[in-house]
Amino acid sequence: MNDPALPDNPYILLTPGPLSTTKSVKAVMLRDWCTWDTDYHEIVQSIREQLVQLATQADGYTGVLMQGSGTFSVEACIGTAVPASGKLLVLVNGAYGQRMVEIARYLKIPVVSNDSGELAPPAEDRLLKVLREDPAITHVAMVHCETTTGMLNPLARIGGIVREFGKIFIVDAMSSFGGIPLDMATIGADFLVSSANKCIQGVPGFGFILARREALEQTADQARSLSLDMYDQWRTMEQEHGKWRFTSPTHVVRAFAQALQELDEEGGIEARYRRYVNNHITLVDGMRELGFQCLLADQHQSPIITSFVNPDHPDYDFKRFYAELKRRGFVIYPGKVTAADTFRIGTIGDIDPTDIKRLLAAVKASMYWRH
Repeated sequence: MNDPALPDNPYILLTPGPLSTTKSVKAVMLRDWCTWDTDYHEIVQSIREQLVQLATQADGYTGVLMQGSGTFSVEACIGTAVPASGKLLVLVNGAYGQRMVEIARYLKIPVVSNDSGELAPPAEDRLLKVLREDPAITHVAMVHCETTTGMLNPLARIGGIVREFGKIFIVDAMSSFGGIPLDMATIGADFLVSSANKCIQGVPGFGFILARREALEQTADQARSLSLDMYDQWRTMEQEHGKWRFTSPTHVVRAFAQALQELDEEGGIEARYRRYVNNHITLVDGMRELGFQCLLADQHQSPIITSFVNPDHPDYDFKRFYAELKRRGFVIYPGKVTAADTFRIGTIGDIDPTDIKRLLAAVKASMYWRH
């Protein structure tokens, strides 16, 4: 039987992942792969090597892939990296920082939440104060791009403080890795977590943890879960050349390999970052012209996703606005902050400023409360 033609999507996903992918990424999933086959294991090993190269040019780093969503990998990292004698400090300014706190509490890990509120970056003076006053803290965790609002947190400055105090630094770079330039060695990240369906522009199904090898090697026998044992998954992939401990998402892995190739063809992370920034600038300028207000100050805003304040009009209803945009070929996100009534629009994935301009025309046509 011939492979079916890949249909066009009915709409563009303007979300922080899953996001719109290329037809070529989707097409490679039409072939089946055996989890035990050497060819497949070579793909896994190549992915691991490429991810490390994207994360840093320094020696001494490694990577491990984990089944499941990005949160599975965050939980695998926290649950394996923090020993029974450890204590975790989480810098919180949104739902995904709070989720790390929740993970720690579920796992019975002593945890301190340093919450700066949803509309401000982590307070460096408060971080210094906590680290000085609580020497029991062994690990510090934070989100790089907090997609609750679109906040881009000051990763390098926080990393410098954490390194000054000799703590292990865990970075949730779920929505930033592959789309915003960073270097693990420069920022002092011991562990960095992301997912296949974010800025690399693959599809959902697995996440990954990039680690300073020495830090990862010290986590043996610390995991609080069998399936989420980051160390044992890494050890198996190291010793058996790309083998997963349990059934792997073979089609998703192959799609991710294609997505990595397309990232390289685009010009790497710097080129992708420029495209995302151009998408974001086009979006914000156009939305402001239409009368919408951004939630965050420009200096805190990432090019990944932007929160807009809902119109203050008695006839406005987000669900109707969403439906009008979807009918015109665009899907956006509802708001997630508690401090304001908002909606969000992502600017990552297989889109460019031309698509954003078409979105803006659709937004204008969908503003029924002004008609």
